[in-house]
Amino acid sequence: MTRVVVLNVVALTRSLIGNNTPHLQSLLDGSANIRAITPAVTCSVQSTYLTGKLPSEHGIVGNGWYFRDLSEIWFWRQSNRLVQSDKIWHAARRRNSNFTCANTFWWFNMLTDVTWSITPRPIYCADGRKLPDCYSDPPELRDSFNQKFGQFPLFRFWGPATSIESSEWIGKAAMAIEQMYRPTLHLVYLPHLDYGLQKVGPHGDIAKDLNEVDALCGKLIDYFLGRECKIVVLSEYGMTAVDRVIYPNRILRKAGYLALKVDLNREFLDPGRCKAFAVVDHQIAHIYIRNPVDVLPIKELFEAVPAVENVLDDSTKSDYGIDHDRSGDLVLISRADAWFAYYFWEDDSKAPDYAWTVDIHRKPGYDPCELFIDPAIRFPKLKMAQTLLKKYFGFRYLMEFTPLAPGLVKGSHGRVTNHDDEGPIFMTTEPKLLRDSQLTAIDVFDLLLAHVFSI
Repeated sequence: MTRVVVLNVVALTRSLIGNNTPHLQSLLDGSANIRAITPAVTCSVQSTYLTGKLPSEHGIVGNGWYFRDLSEIWFWRQSNRLVQSDKIWHAARRRNSNFTCANTFWWFNMLTDVTWSITPRPIYCADGRKLPDCYSDPPELRDSFNQKFGQFPLFRFWGPATSIESSEWIGKAAMAIEQMYRPTLHLVYLPHLDYGLQKVGPHGDIAKDLNEVDALCGKLIDYFLGRECKIVVLSEYGMTAVDRVIYPNRILRKAGYLALKVDLNREFLDPGRCKAFAVVDHQIAHIYIRNPVDVLPIKELFEAVPAVENVLDDSTKSDYGIDHDRSGDLVLISRADAWFAYYFWEDDSKAPDYAWTVDIHRKPGYDPCELFIDPAIRFPKLKMAQTLLKKYFGFRYLMEFTPLAPGLVKGSHGRVTNHDDEGPIFMTTEPKLLRDSQLTAIDVFDLLLAHVFSI
């Protein structure tokens, strides 16, 4: 076996590699474009890379979905047991029982049977506080890394304060794991580039982010090459520029399909009582429909929405590899310049309290507005200081800084991009292992195994 490190540089595309990325540019001689899956979102793509299967088999139909038996919409679950297929480390162990694997921040990284793992995991206190932290197996890794590198910077990992700091922390953890354990295969997640691209889009001013992630990659590549590892750099999807927002739940509400629960004069989605509702995920939306007789009229309803590119039903979901029980009865794909927002209220004064906060677990859909501070707040630093003062003295508080302004978002993903150079990329220090300049997402599984078991 040969030891391999996989750097997952999220949202990196061939079109972004150039003068701002000299370290990554040096790998282009051993590169291929990857044809993304639907949905081209983190949890689904990573699961395909690590199983060699499509969502129809591994079951990860998005970053979140409707758990029918619980009547709950849940995003960003972390148990590896949700992935319904064998993973790459299982296949590798069958070839050689001495194979080991480290997973540094790829998703579904709890209750996993990799050899070593570390993943983001806040501490949720009974008084409502959310404290930055991570989870590891073995547990002592978390304590050791928090002591060596400082507490994992969760609020730099997601939210309006995201920065290269979180990816740098992950890089330090990856190098420490290499020094301690020397894993055969090491999966390393570097998310930084993704966030800037969602804010400004692929044609915006992204030079600083490119410089930062390239410098980090250069450091990691040099380190792991010096440890006699092969290096693979890949990405999950490409970002497209967006200027249109679709509100499928508001469309369903207007048509009489949505059910709401009113508490404290605020509206909350009541999925179990809805005739139909949408779970949105960037440029993909799953429509869950209670009565089969409503499928056709709802399909026709969304086919009439100009920014919706495709409406998949039971006869066409299999064409996209997304025909799974967890998928919606209909699956919507937006046009390249549009994305789906989860909003179901029509009056912002009726929006649920979590709408103005960073709350990835309670929102019934992905919300990129969490990357921004509400521009309507005149003195955001002052308001933040006042809020943190409440926290310091033990008062209950809400970090209400998220704008209800989807128009701020300039980049999105989820659909397959129109041009290969704007989609995900695979680069390797072993170009002889690349037999084609075009890969499917499924091909990544076998190609990673080939890196481990080639001589």
